[in-house]
Amino acid sequence: MTFARARSVSGILGTTTRKIVTSAAFSASTVAAYADMARYELDPTHTAIYFTIDHIGYAKTLGVFTDVTGSFMYDTETQELRDVEVTIQAASVNTFNDARDGHVRNQDFLDVSTYPEITFVANGGTPSSANSGTVTGELTVLDQTLPVTLNVTLNKAAEYPFGHKREVLGLSLDTSILRSEFGMDYGVANGLVGDEVSINIETEAIKEDG
Repeated sequence: MTFARARSVSGILGTTTRKIVTSAAFSASTVAAYADMARYELDPTHTAIYFTIDHIGYAKTLGVFTDVTGSFMYDTETQELRDVEVTIQAASVNTFNDARDGHVRNQDFLDVSTYPEITFVANGGTPSSANSGTVTGELTVLDQTLPVTLNVTLNKAAEYPFGHKREVLGLSLDTSILRSEFGMDYGVANGLVGDEVSINIETEAIKEDG
């Protein structure tokens, strides 16, 4: 009976040891996978978010947001993306006309005194090639949050040639939204201002040290 018990204990210990080793190996592989993820921050001096919208059917009116911050985690080998966070200060909108800017900032459009920020968050992307894909996340405008898909092109990934010399991702993104879906319907019914807003983003994202 002593011999049988010793075999039983040995079997239990062997099973437990295998479980521990397997668990440790899985944890190590998980850590290794995440170790390849790096944090990138949008360079504010090389980031532009601009939009166009129809004006009474005659032509498109151009606007830009000049105060934008953002970051994300990305693995350049696997194209894994997560923790995307972008914040736009709504009052930074510029349509190159002071009177129009004042109107866009008031309650008819962005209502910046009540809703000072526009945000976009996402936690993944879908690559379609080595340098293109889509990112679907949540866009919040006027406190209304809706899913939005961005088309993404990776223009270049390389060490910056001067200055900080860190890795930089050059990105072009575009999408379109219907502003009425966010509760911004001024001028839609009578055709004075278009409903569809075409949005483009050009940015350089700098890899953080460490």
